Amino acid sequence: MNASLKTADSAGFCFGVSRAVDMVNDLLSEGKRVCTLGPIIHNMEMVEELRQKGCRPVESAGEVGADEILVIRSHGVPKAVIDGLTEKGITFRDATCPFVKKIHRIVAQTDPENDVMLIAGNSRHPEVQGIIGNCSCEYFTFNNEAELDDILPIVLQKKNKQVKMVAQTTFDTKELKKSVKKIKKLCTNAKIFDTICNATSVRQSEADAIAAQSDFMVVIGDRHSSNTGKLFDICQRRCPGTVLIETAAELDLEQVRAARRIGVTAGASTPARIIKEVLDTMSEEIKSGETTNSEESFEELLEESLKNLNTNERVMGTVISIAPNEVQVDVGRKQTGFIPAGELSNDPSVKPEDVVKVGDQIELLIMKTNDQEGTIMLSKRRVDAQKGWEELQEKVDSQEILSSKVTEAVKGGVIVIYNGVRVFIPASQATATRDEKLEDLVGQEVNFRLIEVSQRGRYKRAIGSIRSVLKEQRAAQREEFWKNCEIGKRYTGVVKSLTSYGAFVDLGGVFGMIHISELSWTHIKHPSEVVNVGDTVEVYVKDINEETKKISLGFKNADDNPWAILKRDYPEGTVVTAKIVGLTDFGAFANIIPGIDGLIHISQIANKRIEKPADVLSVGEEVEVKITAIDFDKKRVSLSMRALLPEDEQAPVKAAPAEEEAE
Repeated sequence: MNASLKTADSAGFCFGVSRAVDMVNDLLSEGKRVCTLGPIIHNMEMVEELRQKGCRPVESAGEVGADEILVIRSHGVPKAVIDGLTEKGITFRDATCPFVKKIHRIVAQTDPENDVMLIAGNSRHPEVQGIIGNCSCEYFTFNNEAELDDILPIVLQKKNKQVKMVAQTTFDTKELKKSVKKIKKLCTNAKIFDTICNATSVRQSEADAIAAQSDFMVVIGDRHSSNTGKLFDICQRRCPGTVLIETAAELDLEQVRAARRIGVTAGASTPARIIKEVLDTMSEEIKSGETTNSEESFEELLEESLKNLNTNERVMGTVISIAPNEVQVDVGRKQTGFIPAGELSNDPSVKPEDVVKVGDQIELLIMKTNDQEGTIMLSKRRVDAQKGWEELQEKVDSQEILSSKVTEAVKGGVIVIYNGVRVFIPASQATATRDEKLEDLVGQEVNFRLIEVSQRGRYKRAIGSIRSVLKEQRAAQREEFWKNCEIGKRYTGVVKSLTSYGAFVDLGGVFGMIHISELSWTHIKHPSEVVNVGDTVEVYVKDINEETKKISLGFKNADDNPWAILKRDYPEGTVVTAKIVGLTDFGAFANIIPGIDGLIHISQIANKRIEKPADVLSVGEEVEVKITAIDFDKKRVSLSMRALLPEDEQAPVKAAPAEEEAE
C-alpha cells in the first residue's frame, strides 16, 4: 500500500519574516556588524544560522556596540523603545512586519479621552506587547472567548466611549469570528479592524483542510512561535495523529512508516531548508520499507511537494543574451534561464536593452521550472517590486512626498511606477479639479504621496494621491498670496473657467475674476472672444473684498486704451481712413481705430444738401475723413468728409427757400 503526501502550499516564510531575514542577510553581506533586539523571528534554528554569520541577538539597547547596527525584529516593539534608540543615537533598522505596523498606526491614532481598545492576542507575546506600547488609549487584551467574557462587563460600563478592536496578526481566525460576533452583539457601535494577516488566514484554512484528510499530520516550526502553535491546535482538532517538530531529528519514524495519508504544514517562521529536510527524511524512511513502484510513487509525491519551495526563490543571474521578447541568463543551474520581456520591468514601454546589458548580474525570482524542457522562467520586475514594496510600507507612515512619471491612464485613474511598484492613483485623487483629463497626465512627472499600501495573500495594492499634495501646495500658495496681495499688484495666472459675465483666473491657490467689461476696450458679447480656458494671462488686482476674499482683476492694458492712442497719435486735424459702421438720419458713424467710432454729421458728409446719409454712404464703405473735434470727457469724436474737399468746394450748404420747403 502506497503512502500519499500532501504539503501545504503556504508552508514556510511569510512576507514579513522573509523581509526581516533578508534585511539582516543584506546587512551582513555588506560587511556590517549586526545585532537584533531579541530573536529576529521565532525560530531558533534560523537565529543560530544568523549567529554563525555574525548576527547576535541582544536583550536591550545597552548591549549594542558602537559600530553595530541594531535590527528591530518582525514582531515590532513599543514606541518607547524606538524613541529610546533615537535619543541614544543608536543606528537601527526596523524590520517590523508591515502588517504589524498597520496595527501600530491604528492604535496610535486612538483618542485617549473617548476610545477604548480591545486587543485580541496573547498579552505575553512580543507582537501584542508592541501593539500595547503604541496604543494611545485605554486597552484590554483577551486570548480567547472566555477571557473576552471577563473583560466585556468592564468595557460596557464605559458607555460614552467608542469601542475599537484589533487582533494579533496570527490570532486563530475561528476564535476571532466568535469573539467579533459577541462584541458586535453587545457593543453595537464597535469598530472592528481586520488586522489578521491574510497569509495567516490562508495558512490556517489550508492546514485545517489537509489535516482533515490525513492520519498523520506534521507541523514544522519553533515551539515559541505563536502562529505555529495555532497551526498545531487547528490540525490536532482534525487529526489526532498530529505532531509538532522543530527539525527532522524529532520525527517519529515508526509513525511515518505506519501512516498512509501524511500531511505537512509549517509555521510562518520556518525556513524552507528545514521543511525540505523533514520531507527528505520521510522519503528515505518510506523508501526503505516499500517496493520500487512505491518508491517511485513517493518520489513523485515528494517532488510535487517540494515544487512550491523552489518557486519564489531568489537567485543571482548573469545576462548572456538579449532579444526583443526575452533575456537569457545563466543562474548556475543545468536549466536555461530566461526572463520574458514582460517580467523585466513594470514599465511596459521600455525595451529589454534599456533595462539590462549583457554581462549584468541581477537578482531574479524563480517563477516556473520546466525540467522536461530544461528551462527556468525568471522575473526581475517582481524582485524589484518586492524591494520597492518594503520601502512603500515605510512611505505610508512618513507621508513623504514622492515623485514619479505617470505611465498610463487606466479605467478609473492613472498609474505611476515608483521603485518598480505600480501605484494606482484614482481619478478622484489624480487632479486638482474633476474637469481635468487624466490622459493629459500621461508622461508627466508628478508629486504624490501614498495613502494606502495593503496585501491580501499574493495580491498587493498601492494607492496614491496627487490631489493631497496639490491641496497642500495650494494652501501654502494661498497663505503666501494673502500675505503679499495688494491693489495694483500684477500676477501671472491661468484661465480656469468662463461664464457669460467674466473669466475666473487661478493666481496660484487663489481665484480672481476678470469682469467681461475688463477683458477688452471694445465691446464683446462673451469672454471667449478674448481668452480661453487654459490661457496664461497677465492681470492686476483692481479690488479686494477682505470679508468675502473675492478678488476683482483688471486685464486691459492702459497702453492699449484706444483713447490714449487717439490722443497720442490722432490729434484734431488728423486725416484718416475710416470705415462706415452705422447710419442714422442725422449722420454716419465711422470707425477710426479699434474701439473708437466718430460721427460724421449729415452736414459734414457733402457740400450739398442730402436727404439722408444712406443716399451717399453705405455700411462697410471706407472714406477719408478729418478729425475736427475730440471730447475726451464725453468720449466723442467729430469727423468731416466735407473738410477734405478743395477750398472752393467747402462752402456751406445753403438752406432751401421756405416756399420750397412748404411744397
